[in-house]
Amino acid sequence: MLHSGKVAIVTGGATGIGRAAALAFAREGASVVIGDINEKEGEIAVKLVRDAGGRAVFRRTDVTVEDDVRALVATSVSEFGGLDVAFNNAGVNHPVGSVENISEVEWDRAVAINQTSIYLCMKHEVPEMRKRGGGAIVNTSSGMGLFALPNVAAYVATKHAVIGLTKSAAVDFGPDNIRVNALLPGKTLTELTRATYKKLGLDLDKVAAGLPLRRLGLPEDQAEAVVWLTSQRASFVTGLSLICDGGESAER
Repeated sequence: MLHSGKVAIVTGGATGIGRAAALAFAREGASVVIGDINEKEGEIAVKLVRDAGGRAVFRRTDVTVEDDVRALVATSVSEFGGLDVAFNNAGVNHPVGSVENISEVEWDRAVAINQTSIYLCMKHEVPEMRKRGGGAIVNTSSGMGLFALPNVAAYVATKHAVIGLTKSAAVDFGPDNIRVNALLPGKTLTELTRATYKKLGLDLDKVAAGLPLRRLGLPEDQAEAVVWLTSQRASFVTGLSLICDGGESAER
């Protein structure tokens, strides 16, 4: 078991990639703290982990609020004794629009959820990991952290920023034996993706047919990448932007 005896935090863990990661961490022996604003789905995620024989708790967390993030990390200590692994995954796919036609309010919200939250999470996670002699963090960026599509300017900008934050943290905290990497999911079949593609007028089947593997990714595909990145099998990997996109970027 790759994470036996470890304690992991997953933000955005109530649904989608986050939920899949929480289940995968628990399967590999970790105790999991799930943070999300969606209390109903968060409790369902905890039940799924426990039903599978794992250990998990839920903490309602708005990742844009520092007190909430601080409390989430404190929960890992009070419930399970510390923190070894963090998957900073919470994010949004909107607003839709270019810099010309999205509002400042929409821009600020995207920055707060996708970018500032990563800073807040690492700010409070790193000290607890240092107490354990090290740890591993994965921050969710996106394929749009490397490239761009029309009409998602705020998303593209914030996901580029996550990669920069990840590299900086990898350099800053490497001496503390804390590895920091970024996951760049490609087109992955989640409810968030369905809603965004609907707004953009994209057909899921046609999108899938255009990928080299001829399918969209599953949340479980991304979760397995996170489990590996945060395990000792990746012990010399830090500052990496791992793109998990079914080969889409290979065609760019």
